[in-house]
Amino acid sequence: MTISEKSAYLKGLMDGLDIDTKSNEGKMIAAMVDLLGDMAKRVTEIEETTIAISDELDEIEEDLDAIEDFIMDEDDEDDWDDDYEDDDWDEDEDEDDPEEEPEEGFDFGDEDTTIYEVECSCGNIIDFDEETLEKGSIVCPNCGETLEFSLEDEE
Repeated sequence: MTISEKSAYLKGLMDGLDIDTKSNEGKMIAAMVDLLGDMAKRVTEIEETTIAISDELDEIEEDLDAIEDFIMDEDDEDDWDDDYEDDDWDEDEDEDDPEEEPEEGFDFGDEDTTIYEVECSCGNIIDFDEETLEKGSIVCPNCGETLEFSLEDEE
C-alpha cells in the first residue's frame, strides 16, 4: 500500500468506527487523520517532482556526455596533430647531443620543401626548413638559446 492508500484507509476506518468528532478524543483523532491525509498528498507531490527532476537530470547528463564526446573527438584530433609534430621520427638520432647537426626530416608533400629538426639542450624539438638551414642558426622559442649549424657536411 502506498502512503496515500494508508491515509485513505485510516480515514475510512475512522468513519466506519463512528468516532464522535465532538468529543476531545474524537477531535484529536479526526485532526490527526486530516494531517496524515495532507502529509500523504504532499509526500506524493514531492515524489512526483523528484522523479521529474531525476528524469531531467538524466537527459542533461546524456546531453553533456554527447557534448563531451564531441569536444573530446576534436581534442583527440588536435592532440594527434600535436603528437605528430612533436614525435621523434628518427630513431637513429643521438639524443644525448643536443647541438648535433640537424638531420633531414620528412617531406610533407611539397617536393621543394624539406623539413629539418634539431633538439635544443632544453629538450625542445625545433622543426625548420631549408631557408632557416641556410641562415646557419635558429633561436629556441622555449629557452631563447641560439642553435648554430652548417651546411659543410651536407653533400
